[in-house]
Amino acid sequence: MIHAIVAAAMAMSTVVLPQADVPPPGAVTIDMINGSGCPKGTTTVSVSPDNSAFHVVFSSYAAKVGPGAAPTDFRKNCQLSVRVNAPEGFVYGISEVDYAGYLHLERGATSSLKSSFYFQGMTDTGYRSHSWQGPVDDEWRATDVGSPIIYPPCGVNRNLNINTELRVNAGTSDPKKASFMAMDTLDGYAKTDYVFSWKRCS
Repeated sequence: MIHAIVAAAMAMSTVVLPQADVPPPGAVTIDMINGSGCPKGTTTVSVSPDNSAFHVVFSSYAAKVGPGAAPTDFRKNCQLSVRVNAPEGFVYGISEVDYAGYLHLERGATSSLKSSFYFQGMTDTGYRSHSWQGPVDDEWRATDVGSPIIYPPCGVNRNLNINTELRVNAGTSDPKKASFMAMDTLDGYAKTDYVFSWKRCS
């Protein structure tokens, strides 16, 4: 298992807001606006009960090479657009993203995760990447830390766009043996956690 893990586009996005001591009370809900690159119906989103994060769960998102894999299966990309419905008077940024999944790499094979997220109409945070080298047969985890944390303007509900890419390279591995990287686990319970950083609007 391997642990890894701008200027603002608009002047209002750089306003310093007082830190919220705790996540806002009341209901924080989330809607998936659209998605592409991952099979329809295989991705769900939900907010944690304490409003500290939201979770994305994939049930069929994997890149693979070797026997049984199509030529395009070595790379899988998923683009999601979600809307977080925050209580009035609060705005959020993403302080951390925790990814998890299952990885099987034969000796000589490699894999990578690329990811980014940004608010609609604002500057992309830039891609972060993590890589692994075989032999590996285990769950994997990776963490990205938001720095700096970008916040949308107060009073404007902007969609959060999320991009991830899984890639597997057979390299010098035995072509008769399969390698894969999945954004889920064998038991289907892995999830990606997007940790909120809440601010109060003045």
